[in-house]
Amino acid sequence: MKSGKPNVVVRQSQFRSKYLGNQHRLLAFWDKSNNRNTLVIATHGFIKKTSKVPKNEIQKAEKIRSEYFASKK
Repeated sequence: MKSGKPNVVVRQSQFRSKYLGNQHRLLAFWDKSNNRNTLVIATHGFIKKTSKVPKNEIQKAEKIRSEYFASKK
């Protein structure tokens, strides 16, 4: 496994979609621990109702990411 801090869930790691006037967001992070492949893991999705991604959604994604990397040790 690669050493160093796992990727942080940030604004760039979200997938966006707009359907019937609703903005959908899917938060994700990258697992680059394999030298040959990168695994993209979607943590969860939600309908965005404000201009910013709610902090609780980011915290939820960060918690899932932390649990994922802790389980790989």
